[in-house]
Amino acid sequence: MAHRNQHRRTERKGTPYPEALAAFTERVRLVTPDQWDAPTPCADWTVRDLVNHLTGEQLWVPELLMGATIAEVGGRFDGDVLGDDPVGAWSAAADAARGAFAVPGAADLTVHLSFGDVSGQYYLDQLTADAVVHTWDLAEGTGRLTRLPEGLVDFALAEYTGYGDLSGSGLFDPPLPVAEDADAQTRMLALTGRRYRP
Repeated sequence: MAHRNQHRRTERKGTPYPEALAAFTERVRLVTPDQWDAPTPCADWTVRDLVNHLTGEQLWVPELLMGATIAEVGGRFDGDVLGDDPVGAWSAAADAARGAFAVPGAADLTVHLSFGDVSGQYYLDQLTADAVVHTWDLAEGTGRLTRLPEGLVDFALAEYTGYGDLSGSGLFDPPLPVAEDADAQTRMLALTGRRYRP
């Protein structure tokens, strides 16, 4: 996730977090048994590693929204959180996270992240953008549904544009050049060092 000082939220209504989770869920359910070990655009991550990563992120949500610190949660969600039922583990974590953000006032809470305190809205925006780009990673890894919903792409593009160059975080490759007439999905992925080939 990007550092908060690079975040510039544009004027827009709402955050499509439930829609982002639903898009990822749709693609998780399409993973066939022989694809869990398939590579993804994320270096060194298989399909299972990617789903495990995003599942772990959602497991943190209820804890952090209740005021827990990184230290208090500790290593509870480290390692494999998928077990023998990756689809079920993802679905349960996503449902709990979505429910936590649906509580009135959640966006106004203070969340204690590793680099400092942020608002629940900031945390929500980051999680949503992260889910969008990883939905594409999963789609690429399985070869299914690589065209993402337009509303999610537009949100993530605005979010990542506000972060600036993300490669300094060590979590993203440098941004890639794109043609002037590139579509929103191509531009969004390029900001995160990913190449989309429709």
